[in-house]
Amino acid sequence: METRRVRTAIVGTGFMGRVHLEAVRRLGFVDVGAVVGSSVDKARSLAGAFGVDRAEGDYRALLADPDIRAVHICTPNSRHFAMASAALEAGKHVLCEKPLAMTSVEAAALARLASAKAIRNATCYNLRYYPMVQQMRRMREGGDLGEILIAQGTYSQDWLLYDTDWNWRVEAKEAGPLRAMGDIGSHWCDMVEHVTGQRIMSVCTDLATFHKTRKRPKRSAETFAGQSQNAVGGGFSDAVVDTEDFGAVLFHLGDRARGALTVSQVSAGCKNRLTLEIYGTRASAAWNQERPEELWIGHRDGRNEVVIKDPALLAPGAAAYADLPGGHTEGYADTFKQLFRRFYQSILDSHAAPEYPQFTDGLRQMRLLDAALASHQRRGWVDVAAD
Repeated sequence: METRRVRTAIVGTGFMGRVHLEAVRRLGFVDVGAVVGSSVDKARSLAGAFGVDRAEGDYRALLADPDIRAVHICTPNSRHFAMASAALEAGKHVLCEKPLAMTSVEAAALARLASAKAIRNATCYNLRYYPMVQQMRRMREGGDLGEILIAQGTYSQDWLLYDTDWNWRVEAKEAGPLRAMGDIGSHWCDMVEHVTGQRIMSVCTDLATFHKTRKRPKRSAETFAGQSQNAVGGGFSDAVVDTEDFGAVLFHLGDRARGALTVSQVSAGCKNRLTLEIYGTRASAAWNQERPEELWIGHRDGRNEVVIKDPALLAPGAAAYADLPGGHTEGYADTFKQLFRRFYQSILDSHAAPEYPQFTDGLRQMRLLDAALASHQRRGWVDVAAD
């Protein structure tokens, strides 16, 4: 009889590695068997904080261990392809942070390999899993919104506002050619396609880099550390920036709908402001990640509504994404728990349909990024490559 527990490993000790580790520990039926860092000391530090016995400085040390059945890849983007490929070849189930790879060619290779190996695979587009985002989706599925006409919104942050703010994502060699679009814009695009059930077909994109150079700290800079922390101790060196701070995208959605998106990592006061607005022929719905428990519903001939998360009042399909009753807040950390639960349940049940974004979804977003970059370079509309 197959064991009802899964032993996994977390690869990466930065912001996302810690978030993944905390979420996995909340599942109750998944054990973190090891933490892997870019150095053994970093791995030991994170592992020790969570009572994980094993710490490694090289992910390859885990691949021959039959007790480790799955791995979470939470490293800089430039490592995703090699690590995910090696883990799949070793028969491990893989959950990889987004963007899935540095290029769509790499992403396509990972999707093919995962399919050939018949191994569970997921791309971490966790923001789908807010209960009110799922409520928007169920409203669309139920016809409450009518035909979708317009989708618009933003994903705006301020953590790279100053030229003294630094992170590995600033460098194309570590993150890929698109930073704001790849790091947060892909989340928005995945969400709008998930909610509307339609594909972004073509894009017209404008990108801007406001800080052509930044002050790179001579010591390590943590994600979301902010200017005050990055500015003290160790000094700086000037670094040329080859990724964008801001992007604006017009797009065609499905056969008829139209949309507009802005992404920014230099918008003062916006900490993690993903807004999604869906306008249909019957009603509209709008959601803001900084106020995740609220869903605005708009009507032409009646009163508008603000609905507060309460699983007893949500559509059944959306209520399944809320574990706590009304008045008990569920937020960012809970989206990881919801995704990871479904991922690991599908490992335990080989017949279960995957209820999470897979590598094919990661590939989809890489093709959107390809189109966005080509559009900016050509200064015109570009079709998104078909699946």
